[in-house]
Parts: sequence; C-alpha cells; structure tokens
Amino acid sequence: MFNRDKKENTKEMPLSATDLRNIIGKGTIIEGNIETVGNIRIDGKLKGNIKAQAKVALGEGSIVEGDIQAQNAEIEGKVVGILRIQDVLILKPTAVITGDIYTAKLIVEAGAIFNGSCKMGENVAQNGSANSNHHHNGSEKSAKQTAEVKS
Repeated sequence: MFNRDKKENTKEMPLSATDLRNIIGKGTIIEGNIETVGNIRIDGKLKGNIKAQAKVALGEGSIVEGDIQAQNAEIEGKVVGILRIQDVLILKPTAVITGDIYTAKLIVEAGAIFNGSCKMGENVAQNGSANSNHHHNGSEKSAKQTAEVKS
C-alpha cells in the first residue's frame, strides 16, 4: 500500500509555472508582497506588490494597492499602482486602473477605466520598464490621459 518505489516515479516530473496556482479568496485581506513562479488569482484585497512569472488574474471586486509585474494579466478589479506586463494585459469592463501601464500588448474592453500613462511595445516589455524616462522608438506608443471606455 505504501510503496517507496512509487515516490521515485513521481519525482521525475517537474512542475511547470502553469501547474502552480495560487488563489486569494474573496474577503481575504493581505498586507505584504507576493512573489510566485506560477499563476495567481486574487478576489480579495492586497496591500503590497505582486511579482509573478506567469499570469495574474484579479477578479471583480478585488483591490490591489501596489505594483504588479507579470508575464500576462487579466484585470476585473481595482488596481492602484504600476502594471508591468511582459506580454498581454487585458482590462475587463469592471477594471479600474489608477497608475501607469507598461506592456507589449493591451486589450481594453468597453467599460474599463484607466487613469495614468501607458507605454506599449516589445522594447518596453523586454526592458522590464524599470526606467520610465527612456527614449521613445518607433514601435513604442505613449499616452498620458484619463480614459473611460464606453460602449
């Protein structure tokens, strides 16, 4: 029943980043930074920064007061901070962003609210966007505005 040979067979299969999932449930409040190699979904409130090597998903009603750095992100809640997304950032209709965005690709659905500046392009994502005072090149777009998208 408890065979040690079975343990040897399972240790050979490494977990990928997408196999690792973290969920912060509705009603949960966390103060502090979160760092993960896997995906993370937040439906509660976080006062702190998120650094994920995979996807960050913020559910409707979620609140993040801090910066978010991730490969991809899908936002339905509220963020007050800087978003640094290496690939695709999706702002759903209930998203409210107060802060700057640095991403390779941005999808804004009707109803999303964004207050801040946005820098887009492969160079922005590859450089990690740590320095917002770098020179603009042809593949980079910049917008400084308050925007509300309506259908």
